[in-house]
Amino acid sequence: MSQLRKLASQTAVYGLSTILGRFLNYLLVPLHTRVFGTDEYGVVSELYAYVSFFLVTLTYGMETAFFRFSQGEEKKDTVFPTAFVSVGISSVVFMLCMGAFAQPIANAIRYPNHPEYIIIFSLIMGFDAMASIPFALLRQQGRPIKFAIIKNINIISNIILNLYFLMLCPYMQQKSNISLPFYDATLGVGYVFISNLVASIITFPLLSKEILWIRKGFDMTLWRKMIAYGLPLLVVGLGGMVNETLDRAIMKYLLPAGDRTMSQIGIYGANYKLSILMSLFIQAFRFAAEPFFFSHAKTSDKKITYAQVMDYFVIVCLGIFLLVTLYIDLFKYFIGDRFYEGLKVVPILLLANLCLGVYYNLSIWYKLSDQTRKGAVISLIGAGITIGLNIWWIPVFGYVGSAWATFICYFTMMLICYVMGMKYYPIPYHIRHVLSFAGIALMLYFAGWYCRNTLSAGDITRTLCINSALFLFFIIAVGLFIKKDRMIKLQ
Repeated sequence: MSQLRKLASQTAVYGLSTILGRFLNYLLVPLHTRVFGTDEYGVVSELYAYVSFFLVTLTYGMETAFFRFSQGEEKKDTVFPTAFVSVGISSVVFMLCMGAFAQPIANAIRYPNHPEYIIIFSLIMGFDAMASIPFALLRQQGRPIKFAIIKNINIISNIILNLYFLMLCPYMQQKSNISLPFYDATLGVGYVFISNLVASIITFPLLSKEILWIRKGFDMTLWRKMIAYGLPLLVVGLGGMVNETLDRAIMKYLLPAGDRTMSQIGIYGANYKLSILMSLFIQAFRFAAEPFFFSHAKTSDKKITYAQVMDYFVIVCLGIFLLVTLYIDLFKYFIGDRFYEGLKVVPILLLANLCLGVYYNLSIWYKLSDQTRKGAVISLIGAGITIGLNIWWIPVFGYVGSAWATFICYFTMMLICYVMGMKYYPIPYHIRHVLSFAGIALMLYFAGWYCRNTLSAGDITRTLCINSALFLFFIIAVGLFIKKDRMIKLQ
């Protein structure tokens, strides 16, 4: 339990900072969905889908390789500089190539009038990729507070710049005919990207103390080992990004041609953001859990600990699922009313993210046993499912088909990872507990859905009262489980 409390405390520190920072960042969603139309927001959703994909490529598994080799190498001091120099060189080459071929790339993705988008995004991705290794060092050293401060400076800078370019500058120009510095009304949605770039540049010097660790020296022999370990994780990461972002990247090519194409992408992207609480928790957990799992890999009771972690992780995720779905009439105000038609995909995406979170927990087996190639196989299977189902369903069902494809992909990956893990690195997960709580949560969700759409249709106050009772029931059930679990451990 002391180990679990340590993990919980680090998750809380990462979580509070991540939730605060990402919540502030996600406040841009209400701004963007009110300033821009659904088609303009579709541009934002699509281009940021490419960013997530390329960031995985530019780090090519070096973060996890850094954690892995920081534990057992004789020359531990050379692990960080080896990882950072590798990612730094590849990132610089990437930025130069993207800049040189900006116009052809812009033509290929149907933005021929905006090659500057390609240049801006290549710089964002390059700086963020290089910063990922110093951030990994902070995590490995157990310094979540500095990690959080720098992350939040990045986010706050981005927000301030968005408010400046999208609210203050247009207001001053319209009301007082005053043109503020660096503002050009014709750039429009481009200011979202410029703000992000400036924030990424600001972040880099804040990590200078960590970056100076490169003086410890680059080790070519170690680099070869890290590459051999990390490249299969690149496949894992690329598969994950295909599953997470491909739908928004390819939707405009698969939807029937018409004026609503970019609007559909915008509506889907905005409602995807309503799974914010689930995404924030999973991200905070991963920040704390990955170094935690590696640091406990040599303890005698590690597998029991990993099983207990899974129990509580699933409980929290199910609680978030119920919180958002039972109170969707409140959460919907997070986005503009032009995007409400997409609310039907929110429960599907929340369940998909829950399966993804469970998969992240299960995937520890191939990282600890150095069988990352098997993890790559699972990711390729998931990517195949995502690509196939999106090509099949988007032309028929639109963005709803994308949501279901995401869920089926993550659910399948979760099952495969569990089966393979039990074969190669068996961990005694409490499957009965997990399935019982999942069943309770789904029954409560459907009860809330029935009440909202049948018994109290149109009466928001009555709906919220009924759903609050359902949520309270889940909390009581969780409390009884935790009490019983503690009593068993004391016996």
